[in-house]
Amino acid sequence: QVQLVESGGGLVQAGGSLRLSCAASGSIFSINAMGWYRQAPGKQRELVATFTSGGSANYADSVKGRFTISRDNAKNTVYLQMNSLKPEDTAVYYCNADITRTYPIYRRDYWGQGTQVTVSS
Repeated sequence: QVQLVESGGGLVQAGGSLRLSCAASGSIFSINAMGWYRQAPGKQRELVATFTSGGSANYADSVKGRFTISRDNAKNTVYLQMNSLKPEDTAVYYCNADITRTYPIYRRDYWGQGTQVTVSS
């Protein structure tokens, strides 16, 4: 099995900070890309930030300058540092990864179950 486990969500006041973590585990050969999406109530899921296999980071315009994506390759973990949080950031945040597994080799997209982030005014 390959799975993603998110942590770090919670309730924070506007202007505060949170750091989300996503750890991939299982029979992993390589992680080709990894990132974060979010979905607010009644809205569509949207891209927040991603790392590509080439090492470049992409951000949604709404979070540029406030959020930073980082990774620890040895731990198969990606982080999302969220600063200057706004009520508009309230959503369930989902980890996403493009993973090549072993036994047998197979590449596909994986999703975590999500972690709730709530920002109060």
